[in-house]
Amino acid sequence: MNWDQIAGKWDQAKGRIKEKWGQLTDDDLARIQGKRDQLAGRIQERYGYTKERVEEELKAWERDSRW
Repeated sequence: MNWDQIAGKWDQAKGRIKEKWGQLTDDDLARIQGKRDQLAGRIQERYGYTKERVEEELKAWERDSRW
């Protein structure tokens, strides 16, 4: 699934994002509003991951997301 599809289904995606990255709050997700770069930054901030690791995880999550 590409990011445009995910952003278009943001309300559904938020639940799946919280399953994968549970340290993200509802407030975080409300601020992100489907913006991939903001999601990546927030994951990096909450988990202390490198930018590269966040990109790898996001790509894998996007690839594996099926709705």
